[in-house]
Amino acid sequence: MGRVIGRHGLALALCLVGGSAQAQQLAFPRSRGAGDDPRTAIAQPETTSQASGGYVSSVEPYLGPLGDPLGLRPVLKERGIEYSLTYIADVHGNPVGGIRQGAAVEDRLNLRLNLDLQRIVGWEGGTIHANAYFIHGTGLSRYYVGNLLTTSVIEALPSTRLYVLWFDQKLMDGKLAIRGGQLAADTEFIVSQTATLFVNSTFGWPAITGLNLPSGGPAYPLATPGIRAKYTPDDKFSLQIGLFDGDPAGANQPGPDPEAQRLNRTGTNFRTHDPALVIAEAAYAYNTDGDPTTLPGTVTLGGWQNFGRFEDLRLDTSGRPLADPTSTGIARSLRGNAGIYAILDQTLYREPGKGEEEGLSAFIRASVSPTRSSLIDYYVDAGLAYKGLIPGRDSDTLGIGVGYAHISANARRADRDVILYTGQVIPVRKAETVIEATYQALVVPGFTVQPDVQYILRPGAGIANPRDPDGRRVKNAAVLGVRATVQY
Repeated sequence: MGRVIGRHGLALALCLVGGSAQAQQLAFPRSRGAGDDPRTAIAQPETTSQASGGYVSSVEPYLGPLGDPLGLRPVLKERGIEYSLTYIADVHGNPVGGIRQGAAVEDRLNLRLNLDLQRIVGWEGGTIHANAYFIHGTGLSRYYVGNLLTTSVIEALPSTRLYVLWFDQKLMDGKLAIRGGQLAADTEFIVSQTATLFVNSTFGWPAITGLNLPSGGPAYPLATPGIRAKYTPDDKFSLQIGLFDGDPAGANQPGPDPEAQRLNRTGTNFRTHDPALVIAEAAYAYNTDGDPTTLPGTVTLGGWQNFGRFEDLRLDTSGRPLADPTSTGIARSLRGNAGIYAILDQTLYREPGKGEEEGLSAFIRASVSPTRSSLIDYYVDAGLAYKGLIPGRDSDTLGIGVGYAHISANARRADRDVILYTGQVIPVRKAETVIEATYQALVVPGFTVQPDVQYILRPGAGIANPRDPDGRRVKNAAVLGVRATVQY
């Protein structure tokens, strides 16, 4: 673990934490939430690994003379140049269940750069943003658990890659924003503010999009060229639509296959010739006036349509089951993949006298994708998070969440076809469920430590264990781990 942290030279930062300086806010003021929408979840965490982010604090003031040794940050900020770093280290293991038992260490360094063109060149309303990842380590889900709902949101093949690079122009007194460049849908679409607390990837970009769309869709670790328009006539309502290249890696296969990451190793393929993916979303935030007697919340409705060609999960070009020995072996081509979703983020309780800083929030997301190309036909997750539950630990956040991904009827029929035509006794996939409990402890603003427990029911939705000679399904898995996050 020490070797991994030392790779980026941030171990010194952890040793120098101390003092009583005030934390500096980065990227998002506290009035904004994940996805840069009005903050309506009191229990939004202090730090997060989810791409949608949220307001964050910096550990810089606690590093003494090493925080900004040359004093460049305020000078650059005055000139419209801001940068920040986020370092995340995960250690997770599955002592019970999965394909086999083991442990994995992963880490990710995230470098962000914002350029305010108004201050730099006098270009009113213009902003340039870039985000790069330096990813190391071994994936617990890929090598040990075998689950669909990836245990850690930072799990990816080791690489140094560009994530997003875009230009944003605000118009109509800031009510309309047009953004173009290399974009990621998981930074702004299908975002729950409360769910950003959790470690499992499905609480960010949900499994129904990650498993149904080519290369996992425009989401971590792959982004793609696109354009997004967002209209916010006031601080309550927003309407946004994004047009993306429909296959970030050109893998031409649904799901976050590691091979897709190899096809786009550096994030600089900039594919523009694949069939399009369109995502549209409307959100309404209520009780956002700061009145302590009201409970804020956000209702979000949206949907997506990918216009590409997809392989039928069950039938060949002649309409026979692919498992049939007389089949052509070539899957029938299907047009498009689509789905709709709804999200509710709701603050349930405010700590008396604490304003917007402490209390209980809940979320629920539900989505359906009835198209025949979908591996997951419906998905739901929900959870609770409480910030400041333990006396004297006002900025700590405790949460419990559940995610459920259901295998489509077409995929289940394909499993039964294999049994029928080959005589093999294999499990028929049904669904996968993850239950996660986590506690994010604030050491100082910008530095958190987060113990995490997950229990995965039917990993892989109930697939046969490739290491079991009898072909029995993968056993339910318990995952124990801890995450450390430093924001600078």
